[in-house]
Amino acid sequence: MLFDPIRHAPLLPVTWDEQRVHEVIVRIVDDSNATFEPETLWPKHPLDFESDTESPPLTPLYFGATGTVWALQYLEASGIASSHIKWGEHLDSIRVRNRTWLDTTGYGTADASFLMGELPILMLQYAHTPTAALETRLAKLINDNIDHPARELMWGSPGTLLAACFLYECTGNERWAALFRDTAACLWDQLEWSDEHNCHYWTQDLYGKHVNYLDGVHGFVATASPLIRGRHLLDTADWSRWQETIVNTVHRTATWEHGRVNWRARLSSVVTPESCLLMQFCHGAPGFVVCLANLPDKALDDLLIAAGETVWDAGPVAKGASLCHGTAGNGYTFLALYQRTRNPRWLERARAFAMHSIHQIEAHAVQYGQLRYSLWTGDLGVAVYLLDCLRGVAVFPTLDVFYPHPLGVSRHRSER
Repeated sequence: MLFDPIRHAPLLPVTWDEQRVHEVIVRIVDDSNATFEPETLWPKHPLDFESDTESPPLTPLYFGATGTVWALQYLEASGIASSHIKWGEHLDSIRVRNRTWLDTTGYGTADASFLMGELPILMLQYAHTPTAALETRLAKLINDNIDHPARELMWGSPGTLLAACFLYECTGNERWAALFRDTAACLWDQLEWSDEHNCHYWTQDLYGKHVNYLDGVHGFVATASPLIRGRHLLDTADWSRWQETIVNTVHRTATWEHGRVNWRARLSSVVTPESCLLMQFCHGAPGFVVCLANLPDKALDDLLIAAGETVWDAGPVAKGASLCHGTAGNGYTFLALYQRTRNPRWLERARAFAMHSIHQIEAHAVQYGQLRYSLWTGDLGVAVYLLDCLRGVAVFPTLDVFYPHPLGVSRHRSER
């Protein structure tokens, strides 16, 4: 099966309500502002924190304070909500705490991790105060991460590839473009070929295992996304090779069923008629659509549209509303397809998932007695998704955008 029905829930028949969506975003921002404490940051959430209460606060961009600050600044920059807190003044403290978190969890050498390390905190600081010292430190982190064996977005060089692209967009400084090209060249050299599947792939050395993920966080399309975004930094011949490689692997690894499509988690996974594939951003069709939606030709359009239909057939994710493995992340599938095709049914579907996600975060707030103060795994990411449903755009947080305009940074995506 292309998805496991048990992991999904019937879509609630709730009419799109702009005023309610706006009010929910403001409520999330106001609550996040009110619960912030400089010494303890934000309350821990049982679904994000598995250690005992003596463990340090969560700080990474993925599921901690850095991501929460990013989202609050981004939402304020959008004009939909405001904060009385000057978040830039707290970034250095968060950076120090993130060092403690990395050391405590055994990832002490992962400063360059885009979703877990020091790198995104320095990127935020650089937006506030673009000093030569910060530039040098950022460049060193990116350069030193080029050969990271993870070869995926969270820890490895694809994450620093994306960071280099954002920094180039921010500054126009050729230093970042050169680092982007160097990283891309190394990733090209690390590609492997599967005779069985007739496509290229990467092996990830991740959490003590060697795997060959295909997905939108740890896998092949997660790396394809910054390459697509930064293709204007590559020469024509290099981009042509990348595009051919990306299109071929995505085609070769797709699983079709009755005009619908999904992708297995790993290249080496065995798909049988009894298999139930995952259907969430981090493993499955939503991540593929979002990561590939800006490909500059139509070679994958049939696949992407069929994948969108599969996401709609599956319905909201039962476990929650988050970006990484929840309803909002799946809803970005529809926003991406709306942006690519301009077919209004995709926007309607995105907004239907938005209303369902509101119900989910409100139910969880009652169940746990608090919001979930994180970007990729919690309510701040859902708030950004709700904003994009209001605007009718697909701008996946920290993958499609890092620097909002009011920080003095310009953002663009290459022309398709």
